[in-house]
This record gives sequence, C-alpha cells and structure tokens, in this order.
Amino acid sequence: MKRSEINAIMRDSLRFLEQMNFLMPPFAFWSPADWKRKGPECRDIIEQQLGWDITDFGSGDFGKIGLFLFTVRNGRLADLKKKNGKVYAEKIMIVQENQITPTHFHYQKMEDIINRGGGNLIIRLWNSTPAEGLAKTPVTVARDGVRVTVKGGGMVTLHPGESVCLPQRLYHRFWGEAGKGTVLVGEVSRVNDDRVDNRFFDPVGRFPVIENDAAPLHLLYNDYARYYRSRPAAKHKS
Repeated sequence: MKRSEINAIMRDSLRFLEQMNFLMPPFAFWSPADWKRKGPECRDIIEQQLGWDITDFGSGDFGKIGLFLFTVRNGRLADLKKKNGKVYAEKIMIVQENQITPTHFHYQKMEDIINRGGGNLIIRLWNSTPAEGLAKTPVTVARDGVRVTVKGGGMVTLHPGESVCLPQRLYHRFWGEAGKGTVLVGEVSRVNDDRVDNRFFDPVGRFPVIENDAAPLHLLYNDYARYYRSRPAAKHKS
C-alpha cells in the first residue's frame, strides 16, 4: 500500500468515526514528530500493540480485500498466565460494503464481534478440522446470548446493535452488506497478538508492504519501531 493511501484512509475513517460518535483516544492523533519525543511512559502502547492497523492483506486493493482496525486496549500474551494480568482487548473496525476480510481463525483469542452502527455485517462461518481445514459440520454460535446454528459455510447477518461470539479455531470471513452502507464494528476479546494468533485459510499478508510516497499522517502500530525511542526512566534521588 502507498503511504498516501493509508493517510487518506485515516482521514476518511476519522470523519466516519466522528459521524458515528465514536471518540478516539488521544494517542490516535499523535504525529510522527510527537512519537519521537515520547519516552518510557508510553511503552504500554508499544508492547500492547495499541493503535492504527490498516491492511489490504497483500491484495493491492484495499477497497476489495482490506480492513481498518484500531486497537483501543489490549494486554500481553504473558498476562494470560498472571493472576492479575490484563486478559482482555478491544478494537474498533470499519468495514465497507463488499470489502472482504479473508477467511481466518484465532488460536487463542475468543472474540465478540459487534455491529456498532451503520450498515449490516455479514459473517460466513466454518468449524475447523484437526488439520486446520474447513469442516462441513454445522456451526453453533451465540448471537447476543441466543444460540443459533448454521450449516458449515453458512452466514449470519449482524444488524446495528447485534453481536456474535466467535470461539477459538472457528473460521470466519466477513464483509459489509451491499447497499446498506459502511459498518462500524466493535471487537471485544481476549488478549490479542496478530503477529502469532491468526490462521488464514489462504496465505495472505496480514500487514501491508508500504511504499512511502508521503510522510505518515499518524503511525501504524508496526511503524512504532522506526520513530519511538524509549528513554530510560529518570532516576530520583532518595
């Protein structure tokens, strides 16, 4: 993806989020120059992979195969083993009409997918086989606490306000329903680490290869290493 395209997606997304009355945290608006001035007080943002995440999954066509995400809160995988670890995560996503997120599951993350407003979200579901294939068996999920069953490869449609709980190793593929408008999608889940927890049925590039034809408007979370240089915490005299 070109950096100029990513910048344009950010601007469009911020306008849509404002229209939907979803308020972003302050660090969403930091510039690259702001990040260069930040110190160790911001390390949680880095280590918890918070922030902007825009991908075309290597397709070269974001509008057709792509997704806008912003991780609002998260823990670390190591937190799952701690008595008092931060074991939850939250994302906000924007899904356009007919814009596909490819078929995938998560090894450890259980998630609730929530239609926060706008159009309708269509989700196609498959159980996975022991060899990580697509099973033909019926799929049972909880929609707002009510269990429903669809055939393998069947679909559920989430209207604004509706949600579905997707357990680990359940393949899913989703897009915005044609003619219904862009969808604001929430995700509430266990700790998330997209670097290791995604299993895509067909090989894709989870993170885009970026052509820097412009300066970043805001940093994607995989940009942080190039701009953020954590300084040691100041020592206080006793």
